[in-house]
Parts: sequence; C-alpha cells; structure tokens
Amino acid sequence: MGEVSVLWLLFLTSLLIYTTNQVRLTVNPISSQFFKEKSLSLSCEGAENSAGWTLRRSTLEGQTHCGETWGRWSNSSCKISMTLPWDSGVYWCESREGPISNMVNLTVTGGSVILQSPVLPVMEGDDVTLLCKTKTTPSNLPAAFYKDGSLIRKQPTGHMTIQHVSRSDEGLYKCDISGHGESPSSWITVTGNPVTTVLPTSTAPPPTFTSFTPGSAPHPDAPSLQLEFRLPFHLLVFCPYFIATVLMVSLCRRRAKAPPTCTGQKLPDDLFDFEAVTTERQV
Repeated sequence: MGEVSVLWLLFLTSLLIYTTNQVRLTVNPISSQFFKEKSLSLSCEGAENSAGWTLRRSTLEGQTHCGETWGRWSNSSCKISMTLPWDSGVYWCESREGPISNMVNLTVTGGSVILQSPVLPVMEGDDVTLLCKTKTTPSNLPAAFYKDGSLIRKQPTGHMTIQHVSRSDEGLYKCDISGHGESPSSWITVTGNPVTTVLPTSTAPPPTFTSFTPGSAPHPDAPSLQLEFRLPFHLLVFCPYFIATVLMVSLCRRRAKAPPTCTGQKLPDDLFDFEAVTTERQV
C-alpha cells in the first residue's frame, strides 16, 4: 500500500495548496485613480507566508515587482510614497509557487480631476458612490458624470450614488468639473458572485498593455482577463486529483486480480500418489 499512501499524500498536499492560496489584493485609499505625488498602499490579504509572496505590476516599463525600482515591500504590503503617471497599470500579488491573486487597474494622473470609484468588482444589488475630486479645491463642487461617453447626470455636490447596481451599470465612467477639467476613465465591474478566483501559474503571465498612455484608464476589457484563466486553472487543479484517483483504482484492481502465492504454505500429503504411479508403470 506504499504507492497508494504516496498518492493520497500528493492529493491532500495539492488540496491544501489550493485552499490556502486565496489571496486578495486591496488598495488604500480605496480608489482606482490617484493624483501624482500622493502615497498609496497595496496589500496582499490572506498571504499566510509573506516571505513567499510579492506584488507585481505591468506598466509601460514592463513587468516588475515591488522593491525592484519602485515601492517598499513589508509585511505583505507595498507602500508607494510618491505616485507618478508611469505608475499607472495592472497590479497583482504573486507567490513563489505560481498562483496569483486578482488584478486591479490603477491610474495616476497629472491632471487636476480624478474619479474615485470601486477598485474591486461590486456585487449586484449594492449601492455604489462615485466621487469627483479636484486636487486643490474642496471636493464638493458641481460635477457631471458620464458612462461610456454619455452624460448620466449632473450633481451639485460632486458625488453620485448608483442604487442597487445591476449588470447594465457595468461600464466606463468619468466625471467633469467645470473650470477644472475632466478625470481619466475607470471601468466598473458588476458581478453576481464574490471574486475569489486564483489565476494560473506565472508561466502564463498577465497580459501587458499594447495601447496605453499615462493618465488614461486601462483597456475596458481588462477586468474580464481573470475570467479567461478560470478554465485552464481549474483544469490544472483538477488533473492531479483525477490522475491520482485513476492510479489508485488501477493499483487496487491489479492487487485484487493477482493470484495467491504459496510462500510458507504446506502442501497436502496426498497431492501426488507415488504408489499409484509405480503400480501403473509396472503394468
């Protein structure tokens, strides 16, 4: 039963790795847009062993990790003390073993207006508040809000609440404050299920931007990139379990069909009748 024990051990180890690597990337302050020369912190929540995780990003400079040429990594968090437009890009947590967390799109602008919107996908039925802010003046100025390029409404206090969001509210949002300018655009994703997907290994890294300019939002299809990896990831997780099960069944059937051995067994005395054989030969 040595082979079976090893297979079960591999099965349980794979299951343990799968269930403990549910890491989520969060951003503080909670926003997908930032003014330049501000500070922000990105945390890998749920990383059991912070030494095995790091924060990576994909920008115009390529794919790099926190502490390499930007940020300071400590206790599963990365602190960026002074944001710049080239910090705009896609961020995610990644472990040494390969699995990575959700991705977030961050935009750093040198302009005077930003739109504060949810970083992570929002649940259907929740209320979502958008805030249009300027860099120097109070954040309660009248603002106009747009979705997919069309005016939604004008608000006298600079914030707008979308009540009981649905899939139809998903899209590209921006705002404008008269006399100050327009914010970059940010994509808001609406989901019906909590997002806890773990993406595949780093052998298939997240895509980089092909048409991206500082101060603008990442491509609106970027939030759906996680969904494209769900099928290969679940196949990757399922295959070891399936192979282990097939091997165990095969071993058990082979042992069941194997003929019994006679080692250590005493043969019956009358198995051969030597007297009868002798008489037959004399005749």
